[in-house]
Amino acid sequence: MPSSPFAIEADGLTKRFGSDVAVDGVDLAVDRGTVYGFLGPNGAGKTTTMRMLTTLTRPTSGEAWIVGNPITDRDAVRGSIGYLPEEPPVFEELTGWEQLEYVARLRDIPAERANARIEAWLERFGLAEDAGKRIDDYSKGMRQKVGLVQALLHEPAVVFLDEPTSGLDPRAARTVVDAIAEMAEDGHTIFLSTHILPVVEKLADTVGVLSDGHIVTEGSPDALTAQVESETDSTLEDVFLTVTTDHGSRQARPAE
Repeated sequence: MPSSPFAIEADGLTKRFGSDVAVDGVDLAVDRGTVYGFLGPNGAGKTTTMRMLTTLTRPTSGEAWIVGNPITDRDAVRGSIGYLPEEPPVFEELTGWEQLEYVARLRDIPAERANARIEAWLERFGLAEDAGKRIDDYSKGMRQKVGLVQALLHEPAVVFLDEPTSGLDPRAARTVVDAIAEMAEDGHTIFLSTHILPVVEKLADTVGVLSDGHIVTEGSPDALTAQVESETDSTLEDVFLTVTTDHGSRQARPAE
């Protein structure tokens, strides 16, 4: 579906590991230039879903497309996406600058353009002075920043972020949040998985909550919070707790 208006689509996306069903019939339709907040408890299947959408894990069944390209076409999809997993893939023996230069070469970014982008991102994330140090000596937060930069370096149409503020101090986390907002404003699509719900409330145009491999609710933050009865203003935390508890109770209830 090359003419699709959506950045991310999935139809019945399913992944089984033996008898265990990690993701069960997920459907998605994410508009271009938006932020999709992907929430769920630990073990819900969020990372498996993201790995399927980024071509790193083959689905058991179902289909998905990234900017119109099927995830079975790995070359086309990988050129359109950036991915920051919870543990950034870096070579510890390289310096921060060398790691990003390496990624730029893999992405076929011309050297002059790559150097300018690397310098700008390192400066923005406060890593310029440490760019010549080996990643082996970096803190978790510094590695996270390098991982984020390498996911954004080629300016992909769609960016998948798994806990992008993990290990960051409040100032660095704010920089990341601001960068995500700017990317969406520039037309990039962000698929954001995080347990930091205020970040999702601030950034997301649409939120989907995954529980036991199923999307149990989806909508704008305002629409979802309006559905939750509360004596005070509802938050996404209220939504999250309500829908995951309700779904878990239904799953556990014996058949009549």
